[in-house]
Amino acid sequence: MKILEAIKGYFNAKKLAPYWEKVKAINALEPQISVLTDAELRAKTDYFRQQLQAGRTLDDILAEAFAVVREAGKRALNMRHFDVQLLGGMILHEGRIAEMKTGEGKTLVATLPVYLNALPGQGVQVVTVNDYLAQRDAEWMGQIYKFLGLSVGVIVANLDFEQRQAAYRADITYGTNNEFAFDYLRDNMATDRAQLVQRETKYYAIVDEVDSILIDEARTPLIISGQVDDNTDKYRRILQAAKMLTPGKYQTKEKAEEEKQPDEYRDFTIEEKSKHIALTESGIQKAEKFLGLESLFEIKEMDSAHMLIQCLKAAYLFKKDVDYIVKDGEVVIVDEFTGRLMTGRRYSDGLHQAIEAKENVRIQNESQTLASITFQNFFRMYQKLAGMTGTAKTEEMEFAKIYNLAVAEIPTNKPVTRRDFADVIYKSKYEKYKAITQDIKERHAKGQPILVGTISIEVSEHLSGLLQRENIPHNVLNAKQHAREAEIIKSAGQRGAVTIATNMAGRGTDIVLGEGVTALGGLHVLGTERHESRRIDNQLRGRCGRQGDPGSSRFYISLEDDLMRIFGGQRIIAMMERLGLPADTPIEHGMITSSIERAQKKVEQYHFSIRKQVLQYDDVVNRQRETVYTLRHKLLTDQDVTEKIREFLVKTNCLDKYKEKEAQIPPEILRNIERLVLLREIDRKWIDHLHNLDVLREGIGLRAYGQLDPLTEYKIEGFRLFQTMLDQIAGDTVETLLRVQVVHELPQNVEEHYRNMRYSGGELPSGLQSPMQGQSRPAGDAPKQEPIHAAEKVGRNDPCPCGSGKKYKNCCGKN
Repeated sequence: MKILEAIKGYFNAKKLAPYWEKVKAINALEPQISVLTDAELRAKTDYFRQQLQAGRTLDDILAEAFAVVREAGKRALNMRHFDVQLLGGMILHEGRIAEMKTGEGKTLVATLPVYLNALPGQGVQVVTVNDYLAQRDAEWMGQIYKFLGLSVGVIVANLDFEQRQAAYRADITYGTNNEFAFDYLRDNMATDRAQLVQRETKYYAIVDEVDSILIDEARTPLIISGQVDDNTDKYRRILQAAKMLTPGKYQTKEKAEEEKQPDEYRDFTIEEKSKHIALTESGIQKAEKFLGLESLFEIKEMDSAHMLIQCLKAAYLFKKDVDYIVKDGEVVIVDEFTGRLMTGRRYSDGLHQAIEAKENVRIQNESQTLASITFQNFFRMYQKLAGMTGTAKTEEMEFAKIYNLAVAEIPTNKPVTRRDFADVIYKSKYEKYKAITQDIKERHAKGQPILVGTISIEVSEHLSGLLQRENIPHNVLNAKQHAREAEIIKSAGQRGAVTIATNMAGRGTDIVLGEGVTALGGLHVLGTERHESRRIDNQLRGRCGRQGDPGSSRFYISLEDDLMRIFGGQRIIAMMERLGLPADTPIEHGMITSSIERAQKKVEQYHFSIRKQVLQYDDVVNRQRETVYTLRHKLLTDQDVTEKIREFLVKTNCLDKYKEKEAQIPPEILRNIERLVLLREIDRKWIDHLHNLDVLREGIGLRAYGQLDPLTEYKIEGFRLFQTMLDQIAGDTVETLLRVQVVHELPQNVEEHYRNMRYSGGELPSGLQSPMQGQSRPAGDAPKQEPIHAAEKVGRNDPCPCGSGKKYKNCCGKN
C-alpha cells in the first residue's frame, strides 16, 4: 500500500511541476508589487482591463494578477497566500477541481481565480452549501475584492427582487446552489424582461464543497411546483390498508431466497439496498378487499396502487429522526450526507404525503411540476466550471464523465501528522456504544478534545444520553441545532471539549486547537459508524490534523450497523462465532477494514448509477427545456415576434384572416398582444408537457419486459410529445389571436400566484413575493385601479368579427 501511495505521489508531483514554475514567477513579482501604494494597487484593476481590451488573455496576466491579489490579502485581511494556495488558484482558473485538505484555506484560494476571471466584467459566481457560508465568505473575502475596486453581491434567502438583481449585476456573486438554480428557473417563468434577475450568460463559477453539491445533492432534480387536487383523505385511508399488510420475515432478497420463504406468507417484499417494495399476490388481494376495489391495477385505480407502495415505503423504509424529523407539525427532510434540515424540500411522487399520513400531521396537497432542472444540467451551462473540496478523488470518474471536470491533488502547506487508527469492530451495537463511551471518558479525563461523528440525529441523541449518564459535558450538533453549527464547531478544538456532530456538519468552518491541546495529541475524531461513502468518512477524518497540527482518528463499527448488515456482515459474524469470541471482544484487522471499503465502493457505484440514470432522463427533457427557454428569452428580449407568428399562421392556413385582424388593431398594441399570448400558451403547454413526461417516466420501466430499452423508448415518446406540444402552441396561439379583442383589465395578482408555488429546495424567500416585483410601493398605498372597458357585444346572428363571412353563432361563437 505504501509503495502504491509513493508511486501515486510521484506522478502527481510530475503533473504539478509546470505550475511550480508559475509560482516562482508570481513570487518574483512580490518585491515590486509590495512597494505600491493602496491607490496604485487599486489602479492595477483598470490596467488589467485595458490589457484585456488590447487583446491579451487572462493567462497572459495571470502571474501579475495573482501577485496583486496576494498583496491585497496581506493589506485587507492580514493573510498571505501560501505557495500551494497559488497552485490551487491556477487549477481553479483552468476549470478543474482542486482537492485540498481541510484547513488548507480553500476560501482564500478562491480569491485568486475569482479576481482574475472577474476582470472581463461577465460576472463570476462562487457557490456555497448554505446561506451562512455565502454571507460569511462574501463579507470576509469581499474585503480583498473591494480593496481592488470590484463589486461583490450575495444571494441568500429573504432578498427582494431589487436586491437579487443588484447582487447578480456585481462583478462577483456569492450564493448557494439552490438559490442560483431556482433564480434561473424563476427567470424562465417571467413574463417581462424587467422581471429577470440573472445575467444572460453563465460565464464562470467556482463550487465550494464541490463533492457535496455536484455529487450528494445531484440525485434529485430541483422542482418548482403548484398545487393540484386534494388527495389527503385518500392517503390516510390507503395508509390504513398498508398497515394491515405483513412484510416478509426477512427484508433482503438474498436472505429470503436463502431461507426459501414462500411468497404466500408475505404481503410484500422489501429490498433495503435499492429501497424497493413489491406487492405479492396475497398483498394485492388484501388491499383490494380493504379498499373495496375489483382490481388494484385497473387504469382508473393506478393512483391507488402507486399510493399504496408509497405508504409502505413511508412505514418500512423511512425512519423518523433518521430520514426526517417532525418539527412544528411538519415533516422536514434530513439530508443523509450533511445531517442538515432541508426546510421546504419535499419528497416527490406522493412519498412526502404518505409520511405525513404516517406521522398524523397535516397532509399537504400534491403538486404539479411548473419547472425543474437537475444540478448536473444547471452547472453544465457555465462556460467554465471549477470546484474545490477536501475529498474528490474517490468520485474522480463521476466528475469526469458527468461534468468533464478533472481532479488535481494539491499538496499540503505542512506535512500531515494525523494518525488514522484501524477500525474497531464489535458484534453488537450495545458493545460498540459501551466501548465508545469508555474511550470518550478516558480521553476527556486527560483534557483531549474529541469530535464524535454520527450518521443520523437518532444516533447523536442516543450517544448524548449515554454521555449524560457518565456526567460528561458535551455539545450536540445536528440538524436540530443548525443555527448554532458554526459556533459549536469552532470551539470543538478547545481543551476538554466533547462535540457530537453528524459527519458532514460544520464543513467550511475551521477547528482551531486551544492552548495546551497540542501536547495532548490534538483533536481526536471518533466515528461511530462507517458511512456508505468513503468520501464522507474522509471528510470526518480531515477535521483534525490541519496545517501540521497533531490529531488522530478511529472508527467504531458493529456488525448490526446498516452498512455491515446489508453488505456482507454475515461472513464476519460467522467468523466470530467460529472463533468463539465473546461479544465484547473487538476485532481490529486491516483485512476487515479493506472489506468494509469494498462494500463502500459497491454502494458508491450504486448511487452513481442512480445519479447517472436521473441525468440520462433529464438530458431528454433538457434539450426540450433549452428550446422552450431560448424561445421564451427571445420573446422577452425581442419585442417583435411577428416572424414567429407568421410561421404559426402559415402552419395553420389562416394568414388572410389575420391580415384583417392586423387592420383592426394598431401595430404596437398587436405586437405586445402577440408576445403575451405566445408566452402564455408556451407556459401552459410546457407545464402540461412536464406532467405528461412525469407520467411517461413513471411507467416507462415496464417496457423492459418487452425487451425494449426504457431510456430509448422515453426519448422516442418524449420527442413525440414535444412535437405535439409545439403543434398545440402554434394552433392555440393563432386561435386566440384571431379571437382577441382589446380590453383593459385589472393587473393579475402575481404575488398570490407565486405564494402558492412550492420549491423542492425550500420555500420562496419571504422577501421575494414574485420575480415580477419590479416596482415597489409604499406600505398602505392601494394599487391604482384602471377602468374596465367592456368589449362591444356581438349578436348571435351578426357577422363574425374574425372576418370569416359566417354568422357569429356558426363561427367564433360556437364555443
